[in-house]
Amino acid sequence: MSIRAMNGIKKMKSVTPVKKVATPAMPAPSSVLIIGAGFAGLGAAIRLRQAGINDIVILERAQEVGGTWRDNSYPGAACDIPSNLYSYSFAQNPDWSRGFSGSREILAYIHHLVKGFGLEPLIRFGTNVTGITFDEVAGIWTASTGSGESHRARAVIMAPGPLSNASFPDMPGIDTYEGHMIHSAKWDHDYDFRGKRVAVIGTGASGVQIIPELVKQAQFVKVFQRTPGWVLPRPDYRSPEWQKTLFRRVPAAQTALRKALFYGHESMALGIIWHSPLTALVERVSRAHLRHQVKDGWMRRQLTPDFRIGCKRVLMSSDYYPALQKDNCKLVTWPIATLSPKGIRSAEGIEHQVDCIVFATGFDVCKSGTPFPVTGIGGRQLDKEWSRGSQAYKSINVTGYPNLYFTFGPNSGPGHNSALVYMESQIDYAVQGIRLLLDQNLKSLDVKPEVQQRHNEEMQKRLARTNWNSGCKSWYLTEDGYNATMYPGFATQYAKQMQHFELQDYRVTRA
Repeated sequence: MSIRAMNGIKKMKSVTPVKKVATPAMPAPSSVLIIGAGFAGLGAAIRLRQAGINDIVILERAQEVGGTWRDNSYPGAACDIPSNLYSYSFAQNPDWSRGFSGSREILAYIHHLVKGFGLEPLIRFGTNVTGITFDEVAGIWTASTGSGESHRARAVIMAPGPLSNASFPDMPGIDTYEGHMIHSAKWDHDYDFRGKRVAVIGTGASGVQIIPELVKQAQFVKVFQRTPGWVLPRPDYRSPEWQKTLFRRVPAAQTALRKALFYGHESMALGIIWHSPLTALVERVSRAHLRHQVKDGWMRRQLTPDFRIGCKRVLMSSDYYPALQKDNCKLVTWPIATLSPKGIRSAEGIEHQVDCIVFATGFDVCKSGTPFPVTGIGGRQLDKEWSRGSQAYKSINVTGYPNLYFTFGPNSGPGHNSALVYMESQIDYAVQGIRLLLDQNLKSLDVKPEVQQRHNEEMQKRLARTNWNSGCKSWYLTEDGYNATMYPGFATQYAKQMQHFELQDYRVTRA
């Protein structure tokens, strides 16, 4: 090659320089990512802040806080735990209007938590999480969202709630029905029930609250019952003004009432969780309630359960039985064969023509899956690992998914006491673990597999001796009878196991 040719090559290279493009720096991860702005998520944010952890982001798919109490706005919606116990001990409300508050007042309390503790700046509304993935090299969780953006954090608290998803049941003929359909968790407030023939499918906790209200409005209500439940009277009352004043001026008085309510409900565990002499006593109270309110012998037989109390959720109502006996209400106990264009066809061949069907059929409870994909160490998928029944350590951590904390995880459900008592224990345990992670600058805390297995073997042994596993079919159990939902013990026992974060139960990876 000539000198001139070589000079030409040099000249060409000089006019086409390679530019270096600067890669934008990825924002630093947050300390904690909380998924869900219901009771659990907001409570977790409050306790994290009180522990000195302020770098928090809360992702909420809706445009408002509240979780299940935002979504469940059906007529008669209320809590079946006394208001003074269905609230956080660190944020008591002296102004409850009733002994058992309705959903609107509970939702107002949740909004008060946001305002009183200044949580709104932490919340990203309209952010639907579609999956979370753990980077074991960096020790960071990444949450993907429906809008395409992602959020990174060193720890994640899963707080979507066990009763956050609801859908119409997969019933024969449901696609052929031409009338109006409403789900209890997605209430249609624009629908006018006056002069309408209404069917209610489901007589569980939501159904017994909805039916009395619909009987007041509709022309006729037909209640389709698959299985009768045990019903106890609900001693509701209007809170006197002197009580509110006392609680505002002397908070210790409200704390004392809360403790009394707590231990009163704790005693119910002996009759509801396990089969004991108290079980028969609670059943007698329920039967006496039925005899007192229902005089017709045949209807009483239709409303008498054939399973032990506690096997399914115990219902609390003082106006359900009277509503069933109104002239414009009828109880149907024949099984539903199919839905038809004009209504519901029951197994004996009768077609019940109705203008509207209300489905009080419960929620899509994740007993054997997750609300979205959760990817842990080595690409492991939590929904696959939980496909035959979920399990965790102390209901809050799962091996292979470090720095991830569940609220209302496997086997944390209460059968006799306030859910918020259990929730507080879970939140405070998570705060301990996250505080340890941040203070010692650890990369990860991952519960040891043998520790988780030992814990769950003990759980299932204890559950085998409870009324939940005594033979009935309930939403507590998977199709093959595995109980991944309930905690087999007292609330005090649950709280005790959550008091201390036992570091020796975890594999520690240092940064």
